[in-house]
Amino acid sequence: MTGFSKGIRKVEVALQWDPSPGGRPPTDLDIVAATFTAGDAYGAPAYLVHFDSRSPDGTIILNRDSTDGKGFGWDEVMTLELERLHERYARVVVGVVIQQRSDHRTFADVLNPAMRIREGYTVLAEDDFGAVPGASAATIAEFVRDGSGEWTFRPGVHGFDEDPATFTRVMGRSHRP
Repeated sequence: MTGFSKGIRKVEVALQWDPSPGGRPPTDLDIVAATFTAGDAYGAPAYLVHFDSRSPDGTIILNRDSTDGKGFGWDEVMTLELERLHERYARVVVGVVIQQRSDHRTFADVLNPAMRIREGYTVLAEDDFGAVPGASAATIAEFVRDGSGEWTFRPGVHGFDEDPATFTRVMGRSHRP
């Protein structure tokens, strides 16, 4: 059965970084997912999922949230159950934003940032944000529903220099075909 595919069904997005050095304010990175409807796939997000939130139907959940990068393993983890997402949604964009507190921070200021996207045990993408050192936010994945209703994955890290609120409004515009 060559060519037979069920598409992307359920993915895990994981983010990690090392804590700030002693005497420096904590570094806080956040995973953000934006869903877009078929009628406005590149416009305003239908809804966002980030810290202290989840999707209305429970298909996108932030399982782990860190405000300082302390701990073992992955500091933030988000699960996206794309196969359960209502058919009116045609696109999901996942991004990472650096919280801006006392000073402006970019990925170059974050110690050992890394991200991983996987479906089950299959790693779909890994990156260290090395291509976007001057960015304060980045999109890291795009999932698009094709004509047959299956989800496909479009990898790529694209940097933005936006505050968290502005980033959530513009993050979905980066991959217009």
